[in-house]
Formats: sequence, structure tokens, C-alpha cells
Amino acid sequence: MAYPSLRQLKLGVTFGAAFVVSSYASAQAPVYDANGGNDLEQRIAVLERIVKSRTEMQHRLQAQLDNMQNEVDELRGAVEVNTNELEKVLERQRELYLEIDKRVEALKQNGVTSSTGNAVTSSVSASGATPSQALQQGTQQGEEEAYNSAVNLILKSREYDKAIPAFQSFIERFPNSEYAPNSHYWLGQLLFNKQQWAEASEQFNTVVTRFTDSSKRADALLKLGVIAERTGNINQAKQLFQQVVDEYPNSSATRLASSRLNNL
Repeated sequence: MAYPSLRQLKLGVTFGAAFVVSSYASAQAPVYDANGGNDLEQRIAVLERIVKSRTEMQHRLQAQLDNMQNEVDELRGAVEVNTNELEKVLERQRELYLEIDKRVEALKQNGVTSSTGNAVTSSVSASGATPSQALQQGTQQGEEEAYNSAVNLILKSREYDKAIPAFQSFIERFPNSEYAPNSHYWLGQLLFNKQQWAEASEQFNTVVTRFTDSSKRADALLKLGVIAERTGNINQAKQLFQQVVDEYPNSSATRLASSRLNNL
């Protein structure tokens, strides 16, 4: 039996080692996609999740802003009612003080005698209202009661469906009332909540065009912009929001308008 020479053994070992190294390298070498397909798809998926998350967050924030605006409207209404009631109380007190002064002055002039009763009666008659003034006062009281009754359906009993015809009746009875702009705005807000966009726009437009000095005008413009946005008229919405920013820079309506502009 012939044994391999030392040279043959060396050659065999060298060849075997080379084969093992080559096989190991082939097994361990990672396989890369030349186009990077898997990595690109993962990145796109991550970006889509981020965009979706941000969109959902914006929608939630917008819903919160809408709810806050409704709460602010209700608070303003409550303040308005309380202010009106306080003004009426103060006015009654002033009238009472004037009446007391007149009676005291009449007593001083005529003396406390048997004719005092006649003097007081004469004083009261002199300070009383004429028939036309009495009618005007009665109309004013009816106007205030009708307005407060409609507002209380929103703020106190929260009977919104009943408040709509109450404000419609008030506007019909007292179209030139000092409460008319607020009534149009409240009616617009009630219709807005029911998503009756055309009817709500009519009321807000009345506030904007007829009552230019009203404190509700900025909010009415804002609501018109929101309606335009929700009905798909983005250009008109931008114009209305910008009008709020330009004409009422220091109002709370401007902050909401600016926020909506940034999201359009």
C-alpha cells in the first residue's frame, strides 16, 4: 500500500481548509435586496401611522374646540341675562329714590297737615307715566320677558327644540329690539347644532349685515366660516376666518379663526 507523500498531505490540508472557509463564508454572508424593498415598505408604513395619528389628534382637538365654543356661548348668554337683570334692579332703585325724594320734597313744601294725603297723591300723579308711556313700559317689559324666557330655555332647562320657535316668535314680534342681534345669533346657533346649515347661515348673516355694532358679529362671522368649511367651500371659509382676524384681532373668535386657518 502506497502512502501519500508529505507534499501531497500538505496540499490536501490546504485545499480542505480553503473549502471549509469558503463554505462558512457562503453560509454567513447576509442576503441584501438590491432595491431595499423591505426597508422602504417599513418606512412608508411608519410614516402612514404617524400621519394617521396626527390627523386623528387634529380631529379630536377640533371637536374639543367646538365644544368649548358652545360652552363659551352659553356662558356669555348667562352673563348677558344676569347683566340685564342687574341693570333692571339698579334702574328700579334709582326710580324708587327719585320717587322718595319727590314725596319728601312735597311734604316739606305743604307741611305735615291734613292735606298731606292730597299732596302725596298729587305728587304721585305728577310723577306717573302718561298712557303712551305706560303702554311703552308694558311693551318693554313684555319684550324683556319674552327674550329672557327664550334664553332660559337654553341656559336653564336646556330645551333646545323649544327655544327655536321661542326665538323665531321674538324676532317676529320685536324685529327692532335691542335684543334682536342676540336673538338672531342664538337662533343661528340652535340651527347650527342641528346641522341646518342654510337656515343657520341666514341668521348669522343677519347679525353680520344688519347689526354691525353687535358684540355677536365676530362670533357670527366665525360660525359662517365653520359652515363654509363643513359644506366644502374651503376658499370662502378662509376668507371668513381671515375677516375675523382682520376686524377683531383681540377677540376670542380670532383665536379660534386662526386655529382653523392653520388647519386648512
